[in-house]
Amino acid sequence: MMSLSTGPFRLWSAFCVMAFILSLFAARLIQLQGIDENDYAAIAVQKGAQTITIEAPRAPIYDRNNVALAQTVDAAKLVADPTYTENNAIAIATTLRERLGLDYLATLELLRKPETRYVELVRHLEPKLAADVVSELNEAALPGVYADDDTLRVYPANDVAANLVGFVGTDGNGLAGFEHALDTTLAGQEGSATFEVADGQRLPLADSTVVEPEEGTGVQLTIDEDLQFLAQRRLAEAVELSGGSSGAAVIMDVQSGQLLALADYPTFDPNQRQRSDPADYGSRAIQDVYEPGSVEKVLTFAALIDAGYVTPRTKITVPSSLPRGDAVINDYFTHGTLRLTATGVVAVSSNIGTVLAAEEMPSRELYQYLRGFGLGSETGLALDGETAGLLPRPESWLPISHATMAFGQGLSVNAVQMTAAIATVANGGTYIQPSLVRGYVDNEDNFTAADPPVQRRVVSERTARQVAKMMEAVTADDGTAPAAQINGYRVAGKTGTAQRVDDSCGCYDGSFTVSFAGFAPADDPRFVVYVVVHSPTDGNGGGGTGGPVFHDLMTATLQQFGVPPTGRRSPALPSEW
Repeated sequence: MMSLSTGPFRLWSAFCVMAFILSLFAARLIQLQGIDENDYAAIAVQKGAQTITIEAPRAPIYDRNNVALAQTVDAAKLVADPTYTENNAIAIATTLRERLGLDYLATLELLRKPETRYVELVRHLEPKLAADVVSELNEAALPGVYADDDTLRVYPANDVAANLVGFVGTDGNGLAGFEHALDTTLAGQEGSATFEVADGQRLPLADSTVVEPEEGTGVQLTIDEDLQFLAQRRLAEAVELSGGSSGAAVIMDVQSGQLLALADYPTFDPNQRQRSDPADYGSRAIQDVYEPGSVEKVLTFAALIDAGYVTPRTKITVPSSLPRGDAVINDYFTHGTLRLTATGVVAVSSNIGTVLAAEEMPSRELYQYLRGFGLGSETGLALDGETAGLLPRPESWLPISHATMAFGQGLSVNAVQMTAAIATVANGGTYIQPSLVRGYVDNEDNFTAADPPVQRRVVSERTARQVAKMMEAVTADDGTAPAAQINGYRVAGKTGTAQRVDDSCGCYDGSFTVSFAGFAPADDPRFVVYVVVHSPTDGNGGGGTGGPVFHDLMTATLQQFGVPPTGRRSPALPSEW
């Protein structure tokens, strides 16, 4: 019979054994979680743990008022554990192709990938869609595909400023517009993390295996979303009503060079870009070149007046036609001999009168003035695909070139170039480089302004004032663009019509580009609006097609920025134009 005294001893022995075992577990736990966590993580890596990239939060693109034009939102991605999916890879790949449009063979290869338990099948999905697909696969007894956290780039304003903002690809990298041009700035620095993977779920290892990503820097554009929206809608209406093929509309702040709107038509929605022609992704306002036609006469007369060859009141006898070289120069309207002032030549947009006025100026001098206005050079907007246009050097000019250059043919421009050139006259003769980036916004909302624009004087202030008054004749009741008038404001403008060149033959194809450029208030200029429509078929010129669009866009811009009416009437024009 056992002694009662042995009971406490056995209990004590059992307690000691249990305490010893628990201490071993605790020591091992401390070793795993603290003392040797990095060694353990290293061993886990050697045994096949997965190292993945942690995408940096892509920063937004804003309009000038901090309205988001592009931003990143929470999304989902589908991942798979090939140890589960390899036996059902065909059925899973078929389902994913039908539901998400994934490449069948590429997906099949991922689902059968050896020596891994984690592969990414598709990214940037809406969370509900990802969850629905996983549920459908599970219900079909096709395990091994899981939803994981991801991000999605969205464009809240849809097509507004799409040709400027651009878009990102499936890998999150910028492919067009500022998304591409400023990709490094917006994207930030990626991080990384090492995980063990079980059933598609990531199990984090030591903190030392995680490199945190650095968020990108946001970009604030000069664009005003409201004006951009209006510019795109009015431009689209003008192109469609005129039967045109494409067009551009630009609103520029005279004093700063900032572009408040830069509209292109046709355009696209970056949220659904696959539904649009890739030819519509870029900005035609900086990529397409064309002969500017009579809008360029503003630059010619600015050069002539600045150099002292003519004044606004210089009298010019304009015949019905003008032989020059092997060609005959005509006006767009039939007339007999006209006796006009230089102002009258601009008001009625006479090619013949412009050629006669410009013949006194040497070709090299005219060329230098046009270069000063920015023709033949990129504007430096930092967007891919900008064209410099064409301004041939004077030594290559043909005998007829001096004449055609004077009235806007034989050279080519893009819409932003021409806007900046007209803004030079509005700005008292000083050229200001146009800009689309106002500044940068970090993740703490600190704003850093972009570098100031390049400026240079092209013509004197006196010359600019004189040319501005000449341009007011264009918007008079008997000018070529009365539809551009705005109640309460003096408006300066110029119409343009030019033949279009067929690139395949280098010859004129019978179609035209019509345009209108103007600024207001003419007596204290604040904004320039330039409207261009290519290949219209309704027979209207720049005043009839572009003038009404100018009126609406300029009126909205003056109201948006609170520019009061001047309350003054246009200056008296010469009694004989």
